[in-house]
Amino acid sequence: MTRIGIIIGSTRPGRNGETVARWVHDIASKRVDAEYELVDLKDFNLPHLDEMTPPSMGQYTQPHTLRWAEKIASFDGYVFVTPEYNHSTSGALKNAIDFIYAEWNNKAAGFVSYGSVGGTRAVEHLRLVVAELQIADVRAQVALSLFTDFENFSVFKPGPHQVDAVNTMLDQLAAWSGALATLRTGTTMATAQSGT
Repeated sequence: MTRIGIIIGSTRPGRNGETVARWVHDIASKRVDAEYELVDLKDFNLPHLDEMTPPSMGQYTQPHTLRWAEKIASFDGYVFVTPEYNHSTSGALKNAIDFIYAEWNNKAAGFVSYGSVGGTRAVEHLRLVVAELQIADVRAQVALSLFTDFENFSVFKPGPHQVDAVNTMLDQLAAWSGALATLRTGTTMATAQSGT
C-alpha cells in the first residue's frame, strides 16, 4: 500500500500548522488509496544542519539525521503543510528537507499552505526545492487564507470548498506516488546489481 507522510512544517509556539495538518489527516484517513501518517518536525528536534558531508553523499552520522532519514524513507509521497514566512516557507521545514537527500528521490509531493495570501509564495519556493531533490510535485494545491479560513488569524475554520481542494490534491498525489514506485524499484535494483 502506498504510504504518504503529512509533514507539519512549523515548529513555532502557537503554530496553526498542527491544526491544519490534523484536518488534512482527518480527510485523508477516509480514503482507501493510501495510508496517511502525520509527521511532526517538533518530534525530531533537528538542529541547524550539522552533518559534515553533503546529504547527497548519504554519509549520515548524527543519530537525529538517521532517525529522520528512516522516517522519510518509509513514505512514497508527502504532503507538506507549510506556513508562509516572509514570502517563503519556515526555516524549520527547509532545514529538515536539507538534512537528507536520497530518501526524498523519485517520490511525489503535494502542498497545503496558509498565510495572508494562502501561503502560495511559500509553495512557489518549495516547488523549486523539491525539484532539486527529484520529488515530483503535483499541480493541485490547498491555499488557506488567514482572512477567510481562520477566525482572528488563529482559529481554523476552513471553508467547505477546501475539503474538495484537499481531495483533489490527494487524488493527484496518491496517483503520482504509486506511479513513481517503478522508478524507486528500478533504482534499488540497479544499485543492487552494481554492488553499491
